[in-house]
Amino acid sequence: MHLLRKCPCPVWLVKPEAPRAYKRILAAVDVDESYLSTELVTRHALNVQILEMAAYLALSEFADLHVVHVWDSVYEAISGFVFFPEISPEKEALNIEQERRQHQQWLDTLLRNNGNIATRDALGYLKPQAHLIKGGASKEIPALAKRLQVDCIVMGTVARTGVRGFIMGNTAETILEQIECSVLAIKPPGFVTPVELED
Repeated sequence: MHLLRKCPCPVWLVKPEAPRAYKRILAAVDVDESYLSTELVTRHALNVQILEMAAYLALSEFADLHVVHVWDSVYEAISGFVFFPEISPEKEALNIEQERRQHQQWLDTLLRNNGNIATRDALGYLKPQAHLIKGGASKEIPALAKRLQVDCIVMGTVARTGVRGFIMGNTAETILEQIECSVLAIKPPGFVTPVELED
């Protein structure tokens, strides 16, 4: 965990029993746009890095590529804390479906417009299977990895900005504790390690 939190470059954790060749790779991205604009820029750049590394790894391993975004309903969260007038189950389902469509659109946009031409070409060749899952990332990503029998998860370790070196999120740590496969953990652009060399 110290290495994951403080290392300034990507960290590749390989399980001792990991297969020599990867058959399935899972890229975990967060395309939710409900963050502050400065945070969004960092998260988008991290998503692009995740896709880029996952695509190149899948190409080098001749592996299938899967991309997952896990989302939670803001509407459901707010309705649990704020008084709402009586809303019909149909209206509630419609609101949640609109949220799902918005997240699907964000995911589709990332897969289409990820900056790098080489990455777009790689994704066009790989034709990754996208997974949009409602729930909590710390529970749903390990469950999907197990269901798909992925050999490696490529994910980011950013939690919040404004802190020197950033802080690895509880979500990433919780996922690591639950999975059996290897992990390629990527830091966001601008990450500065809190480790300082002695003079």
